[in-house]
Amino acid sequence: MAYKLNVNGRSATVDASPDTPLLWVLRDVLNLHGTKYGCGIGQCGACTVQLGGRAVRSCQTPVSAVGNAAVLTVEGLSTDGTHPVQIAWQEIDVPQCGYCQAGQMMSAAALLARTPKPTDKDIDSAMNGNLCRCGTYLRIRQAIHKAAELATSASARTVQTAQNGSR
Repeated sequence: MAYKLNVNGRSATVDASPDTPLLWVLRDVLNLHGTKYGCGIGQCGACTVQLGGRAVRSCQTPVSAVGNAAVLTVEGLSTDGTHPVQIAWQEIDVPQCGYCQAGQMMSAAALLARTPKPTDKDIDSAMNGNLCRCGTYLRIRQAIHKAAELATSASARTVQTAQNGSR
């Protein structure tokens, strides 16, 4: 069956069985390999993408459930690595092995989109279920706080630039 998807701001038509997990459509059909296969049962979070702005486990999301919702993968955060989460992950040196980090980053970006200044409790709640075998949880939390600061600073600069330009 043919499905029309919006992935990372681009339209794509894919042929897949309705029960095909979105993960396999992204990786095998669209060649977006940033989203990882971890457990296949939605428990580890390595396959996390955003669907309509919500963090979802793509291994448990059938392509037939996507509908018109926009799909965002780690490749779609930014083309040049300038998304606040990407910058913070690099500055804090979060990854150790790195396998889970795409899913971690997608959950973090979804959190920051709905909660621009998260508390530790907000972070713990949003990131619960994103497993890291290397145990980089403290660096992940630190990077999320850093990304929130970067996003706030960027937003303030944009407002200031707009105000200066309108005078």
